[in-house]
Formats: sequence, C-alpha cells, structure tokens
Amino acid sequence: MKKQFFSILLCLALGQTLLGAAEGTVWSAQKAQIWYAKQPWLVGCNFTPSTAINQLEMWQAETFDPETIDRELKLAAGIGMNFVRVYLHDLLWQQDSNGMIHRIDEFLSIADKHRIKVMFVLLDGCWDPHPKLGKQREPKPHVHNSGWVQSPHVEILKSPQRHPELADYVRGILAEYKNDPRVLLWDLYNEPANRNVRSYIQFAPDKIEDLALALCRRVFQWARQVDPSQPLSIGVWQGDWDEGKLSELNRFCLENSDIITFHNYTSFITLKKKTLSLLRYPRPLICTEYMSRPTGNTFFAALPFFKEYRIGAANWGLVAGKTQTQYPWDSWQQEYTAEPDLWFHEIFRNDGRPYDQNETEFIKTLTGADGSL
Repeated sequence: MKKQFFSILLCLALGQTLLGAAEGTVWSAQKAQIWYAKQPWLVGCNFTPSTAINQLEMWQAETFDPETIDRELKLAAGIGMNFVRVYLHDLLWQQDSNGMIHRIDEFLSIADKHRIKVMFVLLDGCWDPHPKLGKQREPKPHVHNSGWVQSPHVEILKSPQRHPELADYVRGILAEYKNDPRVLLWDLYNEPANRNVRSYIQFAPDKIEDLALALCRRVFQWARQVDPSQPLSIGVWQGDWDEGKLSELNRFCLENSDIITFHNYTSFITLKKKTLSLLRYPRPLICTEYMSRPTGNTFFAALPFFKEYRIGAANWGLVAGKTQTQYPWDSWQQEYTAEPDLWFHEIFRNDGRPYDQNETEFIKTLTGADGSL
C-alpha cells in the first residue's frame, strides 16, 4: 500500500513538473546575457511607414504598403540600424488573423533582406483609446501622432472581466513566430497606464494603474504559456526607478522581463542617471524609445553613452510622414502652421533626404555603416 501511495505521489509530482515545463518562466539573468552576447550592438528605430497614420493603417490589407516599407527600411539599414520596433494591434487579429500573418510574413521578409530584425509590440497604452477598423482618419494638420490608437480599446482595458478576450491574439501571434530568427524579441505592452495627459485625458479610466497591472499580469502569463525562444519584456517609462521608489507596476515589469527595456525622452543628464540606475539588474538593457531634440536628448548625446555601456537603442521615428512626429507633443495644445525648425523626432524627410546630414553621418560612424569599424 505504501509503495502504491508513493507511486501515486510520484506520478502527481511528475505531472506537475511536466505541466510546469510546458510553460516558460522568466529567463535567468545568465540566459538573458548569453542571448544578448550573440547580438550585435542593437541600434534601431520605432518604425511606421510614412504612408500610415497608425498601426491599423500600416497593417490592414487595403493600406499595407510593402514598397514604402522596403524603401524606408533600406534607409535605416544605410545608417547601420539593425533592428526596428514595430506595433501590431489586437483588432487586426479579430479582423483577419490569416491575412495579418501573411502581411507580417511579408514585412519580416523585407526586413530580413535589409538584415534588420524586428521587435514587435503587441499592446499599446498611448493616444486614442477608441480604435476602429477600416479607413483611418486623415492627420490633423501639424499635430504630433494625431491618429495613433491604443490597443486594446478602453472599454476592454477598464473591464478586467474582458481582458481574456485578448488571450487568443497574444498567444496566436507568439505561437506563429516563437522560433522565427527574424524576430528579435517581444515587447508585450507599450507604456501601460499612460493617461495621455492633455490629449485624451478625459478617456483615462479610474484606477488605470491597477487595470494596466492586471492586464500586464495576464499578458505575461499568456506569453509564458507559449514560451517563445525570443525574450519577453514590458518596458518602464514613468516614475522613479530607484529601488526604494518603484511603483507596483514598474516593479512587476522589471521583475518579469527577460530583458530590461525602458523609455526616456528627458534631458541627456536625466536619461543617463535613470539608465544607470537600471544597471543594478544583471540583465541586458535596451532603450526602446528616446531622442527628442528640443530636450537635448539627441543622437549626438545619447548614442555614444549607449554604445559605451552596450545598451541597445531605438529612437522614435525614421521617415517623416502621416504620424507627423517631427512636431512636438505640445502641438496638441498650441497651433503650428509649419514644421518646427528643430524637429522633435524622425531622421529622414519624406523624399529620403536626411533632416540633418551631420546627424546621419554621426550615426553611421557609431554603427560602422561608414566603413570605419
């Protein structure tokens, strides 16, 4: 009887072990560092083709634009960029998951042709909380990101009982590309709990931090169930990152990410201080959004610092287009009638000419695209 009871316990233990093994866990710091050591110094940008106002216009069948994507990724490769951060959207999966996969495949093939890897962003807490499929609105003249949309819709975000509606999308995308070498890593949720202050603030739900944390927990759970070969991350972007001052949301994201990712658009002095505070984590760092020229957060200041510490870096924007992010955030509050002399984001004009030739030559020097390395 004792032997039979022991056998039952052993089977149960083995079953639990096997069940646990079917789902991934947070990578060890050693595994993360081994992965990172195989990568080049990661330099790239957040990419949306100039012909798309947002994620939906980029990916929907009627407006997917592989010719522009090819031409503009060639510009990125020409200055030595080796990865791009690209946003998806849950509504695209609901609309036509097979078509979405087909277009993602085409995008990955184009990027691979230019030796560029892709970091996909699955969910996004920024800008318009009421996304709609179909034809997207035209840009508001001279306004920064006037048509960008959140994922998911605010009605899902503010209703935790509806969060599981996103599970099929998250698991489906990751399962399709979990072993694809063209995918660098996964950014599961961009800027959770962003209140979109002074633009869409009236639509921010109460207790947005608690809602975003609940969704982050679930997104990580769904992603770990798929257990992709690429690392998972949710970046920190607001608040104090010193150990004793972390918000619950920031602590959760930092402790559950395989690779530490973060955003910073502040002055270079502040960027450097906040970045160095994250070095206490024994994991690779990638700054997935930076570069706002008016604050002094420039390529000239930030890129040498990132290179010195081998921190990956993706600025916001590549080619000025329908997102209009060469305009500053305050274009939502004050009227602009022409492009500012000092661009906020973006590197190239719509015709492919650099906004600042000295800037692109500097980037090429650091990346070795000028042949110096």
